[in-house]
Amino acid sequence: MTRPRVVVFDYGSGNVHSATKALEAAGADVRLTADRAAAAAADGLLVPGVGAFGAVMSGLVAARGPEVIERRLAGGRPVLGICVGMQVLFEQGVEGEGVTEGLGEWPGIVDRLDAPVLPHMGWNEVRVPEGSRLFAGIEDERFYFVHSYAARDWPMPADARRRAPLVTWAEHGGPFVAAVENGPLAATQFHPEKSGDAGVRLLANWLETL
Repeated sequence: MTRPRVVVFDYGSGNVHSATKALEAAGADVRLTADRAAAAAADGLLVPGVGAFGAVMSGLVAARGPEVIERRLAGGRPVLGICVGMQVLFEQGVEGEGVTEGLGEWPGIVDRLDAPVLPHMGWNEVRVPEGSRLFAGIEDERFYFVHSYAARDWPMPADARRRAPLVTWAEHGGPFVAAVENGPLAATQFHPEKSGDAGVRLLANWLETL
Protein backbone atom coordinates (compact mmCIF):
# COMPACT_ATOMS: atom_id res chain seq x y z
CA MET A 1 0.00 0.00 0.00
CA THR A 2 1.36 3.41 -0.99
CA ARG A 3 1.90 5.81 1.87
CA PRO A 4 0.29 9.22 1.29
CA ARG A 5 2.79 11.98 0.56
CA VAL A 6 2.55 14.88 2.99
CA VAL A 7 4.53 18.10 3.06
CA VAL A 8 5.02 19.86 6.41
CA PHE A 9 5.39 23.47 5.33
CA ASP A 10 8.68 24.68 6.81
CA TYR A 11 8.31 28.46 6.76
CA GLY A 12 10.11 29.14 10.05
CA SER A 13 7.52 28.20 12.69
CA GLY A 14 8.19 25.86 15.64
CA ASN A 15 6.94 22.25 16.08
CA VAL A 16 7.92 21.03 12.61
CA HIS A 17 10.05 18.04 13.64
CA SER A 18 7.54 16.65 16.15
CA ALA A 19 4.77 17.08 13.57
CA THR A 20 6.88 15.23 10.99
CA LYS A 21 7.51 12.32 13.37
CA ALA A 22 3.82 12.08 14.32
CA LEU A 23 2.76 12.03 10.66
CA GLU A 24 5.29 9.29 9.93
CA ALA A 25 3.90 7.30 12.88
CA ALA A 26 0.41 7.80 11.43
CA GLY A 27 1.50 6.30 8.11
CA ALA A 28 2.62 9.17 5.89
CA ASP A 29 5.66 9.66 3.68
CA VAL A 30 6.66 13.09 4.98
CA ARG A 31 8.83 15.85 3.51
CA LEU A 32 9.73 18.94 5.54
CA THR A 33 10.19 21.82 3.09
CA ALA A 34 9.18 25.34 2.10
CA ASP A 35 9.37 24.42 -1.59
CA ARG A 36 6.12 25.64 -3.14
CA ALA A 37 6.11 23.10 -5.96
CA ALA A 38 6.46 20.23 -3.50
CA ALA A 39 3.76 21.71 -1.26
CA ALA A 40 1.42 22.03 -4.22
CA ALA A 41 2.04 18.50 -5.47
CA ALA A 42 1.78 16.59 -2.19
CA ASP A 43 -1.29 14.55 -1.30
CA GLY A 44 -1.64 16.60 1.89
CA LEU A 45 -0.16 19.83 3.25
CA LEU A 46 0.29 20.40 6.97
CA VAL A 47 0.68 24.02 8.12
CA PRO A 48 2.17 24.18 11.64
CA GLY A 49 2.24 27.28 13.78
CA VAL A 50 3.79 28.26 17.11
CA GLY A 51 4.02 31.69 18.71
CA ALA A 52 2.27 34.93 17.85
CA PHE A 53 -0.38 35.25 15.14
CA GLY A 54 1.45 38.17 13.52
CA ALA A 55 4.80 36.39 13.41
CA VAL A 56 3.25 33.27 11.88
CA MET A 57 1.48 35.34 9.21
CA SER A 58 4.73 37.17 8.41
CA GLY A 59 6.57 33.88 7.98
CA LEU A 60 3.82 32.45 5.80
CA VAL A 61 3.69 35.53 3.59
CA ALA A 62 7.48 35.57 3.17
CA ALA A 63 7.33 31.94 2.00
CA ARG A 64 4.29 32.67 -0.20
CA GLY A 65 2.30 30.24 1.92
CA PRO A 66 -1.07 31.97 1.39
CA GLU A 67 -0.73 31.41 -2.36
CA VAL A 68 0.08 27.71 -1.86
CA ILE A 69 -2.84 27.19 0.54
CA GLU A 70 -5.31 29.04 -1.65
CA ARG A 71 -4.33 27.12 -4.78
CA ARG A 72 -4.55 23.77 -3.01
CA LEU A 73 -8.00 24.54 -1.62
CA ALA A 74 -9.21 25.82 -4.99
CA GLY A 75 -8.30 22.42 -6.40
CA GLY A 76 -9.90 20.51 -3.51
CA ARG A 77 -6.51 19.34 -2.21
CA PRO A 78 -6.32 18.77 1.56
CA VAL A 79 -4.69 21.20 3.99
CA LEU A 80 -4.39 20.71 7.77
CA GLY A 81 -3.54 23.64 10.08
CA ILE A 82 -2.27 23.11 13.62
CA CYS A 83 -2.37 25.58 16.56
CA VAL A 84 -1.51 29.04 15.18
CA GLY A 85 -1.56 27.36 11.78
CA MET A 86 -5.29 27.02 12.47
CA GLN A 87 -5.71 30.53 13.89
CA VAL A 88 -4.36 32.26 10.77
CA LEU A 89 -7.14 30.66 8.72
CA PHE A 90 -9.57 33.13 10.31
CA GLU A 91 -10.06 36.74 9.21
CA GLN A 92 -8.10 38.48 11.96
CA GLY A 93 -5.92 37.93 15.00
CA VAL A 94 -5.96 40.39 17.91
CA GLU A 95 -2.92 40.48 20.21
CA GLY A 96 -2.62 43.35 22.69
CA GLU A 97 -3.34 46.53 20.76
CA GLY A 98 -2.43 44.98 17.42
CA VAL A 99 -4.69 43.49 14.76
CA THR A 100 -3.24 41.23 12.05
CA GLU A 101 -5.12 40.17 8.95
CA GLY A 102 -5.36 36.40 8.58
CA LEU A 103 -5.97 34.26 5.52
CA GLY A 104 -9.73 34.77 5.72
CA GLU A 105 -10.73 31.20 4.87
CA TRP A 106 -13.24 31.42 7.73
CA PRO A 107 -14.95 34.48 9.20
CA GLY A 108 -14.16 35.41 12.76
CA ILE A 109 -11.53 36.84 15.04
CA VAL A 110 -8.87 35.10 17.09
CA ASP A 111 -8.41 36.87 20.41
CA ARG A 112 -7.34 36.27 24.00
CA LEU A 113 -9.18 33.61 25.97
CA ASP A 114 -11.30 34.98 28.81
CA ALA A 115 -9.86 32.72 31.48
CA PRO A 116 -8.27 33.22 34.93
CA VAL A 117 -5.22 31.11 34.02
CA LEU A 118 -3.29 31.56 30.77
CA PRO A 119 -1.86 30.00 28.78
CA HIS A 120 -4.32 27.15 28.52
CA MET A 121 -1.78 24.37 28.83
CA GLY A 122 -2.41 20.66 29.17
CA TRP A 123 -4.93 17.97 28.33
CA ASN A 124 -8.54 18.86 27.67
CA GLU A 125 -11.62 17.09 26.38
CA VAL A 126 -13.46 18.25 23.28
CA ARG A 127 -17.09 18.24 22.08
CA VAL A 128 -17.11 16.51 18.71
CA PRO A 129 -19.99 17.00 16.25
CA GLU A 130 -21.78 14.03 14.73
CA GLY A 131 -20.25 12.85 11.48
CA SER A 132 -16.67 13.91 12.20
CA ARG A 133 -14.09 11.98 10.19
CA LEU A 134 -11.14 13.63 11.95
CA PHE A 135 -12.23 12.33 15.37
CA ALA A 136 -13.63 8.96 14.25
CA GLY A 137 -13.01 6.47 17.06
CA ILE A 138 -11.42 9.07 19.35
CA GLU A 139 -14.45 11.22 20.19
CA ASP A 140 -13.96 10.73 23.94
CA GLU A 141 -10.20 11.24 24.06
CA ARG A 142 -8.34 14.23 25.50
CA PHE A 143 -5.91 16.34 23.48
CA TYR A 144 -2.96 18.56 24.38
CA PHE A 145 -3.36 22.35 24.18
CA VAL A 146 -0.83 25.18 24.62
CA HIS A 147 -2.32 28.58 23.78
CA SER A 148 -3.69 31.86 25.12
CA TYR A 149 -5.67 32.85 22.03
CA ALA A 150 -8.44 31.17 20.06
CA ALA A 151 -11.56 31.73 18.00
CA ARG A 152 -14.30 32.01 20.61
CA ASP A 153 -17.27 31.98 18.26
CA TRP A 154 -18.19 30.67 14.82
CA PRO A 155 -19.94 33.42 12.81
CA MET A 156 -20.09 31.62 9.45
CA PRO A 157 -23.69 31.79 8.17
CA ALA A 158 -25.45 28.63 7.04
CA ASP A 159 -25.52 28.02 3.29
CA ALA A 160 -28.15 25.56 2.06
CA ARG A 161 -26.08 24.90 -1.08
CA ARG A 162 -23.03 23.69 0.80
CA ARG A 163 -22.38 21.27 3.61
CA ALA A 164 -21.81 23.19 6.82
CA PRO A 165 -18.34 22.88 8.36
CA LEU A 166 -18.08 20.55 11.35
CA VAL A 167 -16.87 22.52 14.37
CA THR A 168 -15.42 20.86 17.48
CA TRP A 169 -15.43 22.88 20.71
CA ALA A 170 -13.47 22.90 23.98
CA GLU A 171 -13.73 24.94 27.20
CA HIS A 172 -11.23 27.09 29.05
CA GLY A 173 -12.87 30.05 30.76
CA GLY A 174 -15.57 29.68 28.09
CA PRO A 175 -16.06 27.83 24.81
CA PHE A 176 -13.59 28.11 21.95
CA VAL A 177 -13.12 26.41 18.59
CA ALA A 178 -10.91 23.33 19.03
CA ALA A 179 -11.09 21.98 15.47
CA VAL A 180 -12.81 22.55 12.13
CA GLU A 181 -13.52 20.19 9.23
CA ASN A 182 -14.48 22.14 6.10
CA GLY A 183 -14.14 20.11 2.90
CA PRO A 184 -10.44 19.89 2.01
CA LEU A 185 -9.53 22.33 4.81
CA ALA A 186 -9.17 21.02 8.37
CA ALA A 187 -7.49 22.40 11.46
CA THR A 188 -6.95 21.82 15.17
CA GLN A 189 -6.21 24.32 17.93
CA PHE A 190 -4.55 21.56 19.97
CA HIS A 191 -1.33 19.77 19.04
CA PRO A 192 -1.95 16.28 17.63
CA GLU A 193 1.80 15.67 17.64
CA LYS A 194 1.85 16.17 21.43
CA SER A 195 -1.39 14.25 22.09
CA GLY A 196 0.02 10.73 22.27
CA ASP A 197 -1.85 7.85 20.66
CA ALA A 198 -5.02 9.90 20.22
CA GLY A 199 -3.11 12.52 18.24
CA VAL A 200 -1.51 9.93 15.98
CA ARG A 201 -4.94 8.38 15.41
CA LEU A 202 -6.35 11.80 14.47
CA LEU A 203 -3.56 12.30 11.96
CA ALA A 204 -4.20 8.80 10.59
CA ASN A 205 -7.86 9.73 10.19
CA TRP A 206 -6.81 12.81 8.23
CA LEU A 207 -4.48 10.73 6.04
CA GLU A 208 -7.44 8.51 5.16
CA THR A 209 -9.15 11.53 3.59
CA LEU A 210 -6.26 12.28 1.21
